[in-house]
Amino acid sequence: MSGEEIRTTTRTPLGTPAAAEPSGTATRAWHDRWLMAGIVLAALNLRPAITSLGALLEEVRDGLGMSGSVAGLLTSVPPLCFAVFGVTAPRLARRFGAGAVVCAGMAAIGAGLLVRPYTGGTAGFLAASALALMGIAVSNVLMPVIVKRHFPDRVGSMTGLYSMALALGTSAAAAVTVPMTGALGGGWQPGLALWAALAAVAVPPWLPFLRGRRDAAGEAERSVRLPETSPAPRTHARAEPSAGPRITRSPTAWALAVFFGLQATAAYITMGWMAQVFRDAGVPAGEAGLLLAVTMVMGVPLAFVIPRVATRLPQQGPIVVALGVCGLAGYAGLYLVPAEGAWVWAVLLGIANCAFPLALTMVGMRARTGVGVARLSAFAQSTGYLISIPGPLLVGVLYQHSGGWGLPLALMAVLMLPQTIAGILAGRPRTIEDEPATP
Repeated sequence: MSGEEIRTTTRTPLGTPAAAEPSGTATRAWHDRWLMAGIVLAALNLRPAITSLGALLEEVRDGLGMSGSVAGLLTSVPPLCFAVFGVTAPRLARRFGAGAVVCAGMAAIGAGLLVRPYTGGTAGFLAASALALMGIAVSNVLMPVIVKRHFPDRVGSMTGLYSMALALGTSAAAAVTVPMTGALGGGWQPGLALWAALAAVAVPPWLPFLRGRRDAAGEAERSVRLPETSPAPRTHARAEPSAGPRITRSPTAWALAVFFGLQATAAYITMGWMAQVFRDAGVPAGEAGLLLAVTMVMGVPLAFVIPRVATRLPQQGPIVVALGVCGLAGYAGLYLVPAEGAWVWAVLLGIANCAFPLALTMVGMRARTGVGVARLSAFAQSTGYLISIPGPLLVGVLYQHSGGWGLPLALMAVLMLPQTIAGILAGRPRTIEDEPATP
């Protein structure tokens, strides 16, 4: 994946044959709409595997005989899988095409979600969850790359659309899993398995990109449309694999990875444990699920607004600070009066969780080229998810051994401070290609 787009003649961005003009414009418009539909449906599936489990965590713990520490391990599995499998996404995309990899990812999500409630034990449950999370991981990494490549002049709006769909899927799973479980007879297994149907719906839009995927891997994955670049002959394409410093020597890449990792820590603690915080405070299970849904649904409007605002600012530090203040206020409220102000704390933490679409937007802004975005996306997400692994596990351990939520909430509040600092550094107006390669 490198170089500027070489729109030589006959290929659309994912390697499918293009029609001759004047029908080529109509074909391209159809292609873009179809791709947008695929992006939205894929984004809807990138969190229900996690938030549906969070809503039924107590029932799953009882059904599988888990301790609090093992449940903490379970909530740490998503970032672990995202770190391990996400780093393979660029290589898979080069070989098979980004569309084919996302298609396979949606199929893996569906299979994992269908199987995991019926494995009969903790080990099987974890293995099936890992299969679904593998599909989520590769799609997580490739979505910013696909947006940058095929909608280079609409990075902010397309990232907002993708993030809105992701937030909608996240909140819907949190809101309806408990009532749907009751409607299906009260067992937690059908309540978790039903989300496999949503993943099945997301597979067909990506099937056209399986055709000619080797051509797509060889042609489209090496090209990216940049708004400031005019078509050029192949011989004039710039070789980009060596452009910019090694990604591990980029201060911007590290700042973005730390910011991504700490916001992911907060997000997965929230998705895995916040409903339990409210339930322990005396809030009924159904209302606790709705509160989690409110937290997640805040990302629907804000995930569209924040990327658009971020792309218009010279630096994104002010947005990072505003989100951090909301997070600190929400954690303080959960510590002091969790039940009495539950809806307020849910809203504030929902605003704080919008650091995720901001991080995705900065991935697209901190690199000038498609290959740069691919490198930065893989590095920031994989490294970030590695950073986030201990958080949910540590919360589970602290919760079990302290017998309350005081220490876990204090940990979450403390982590908000380095997250804000890293976000300010990542939001500075620079790109990884322009940073000096230090020895």
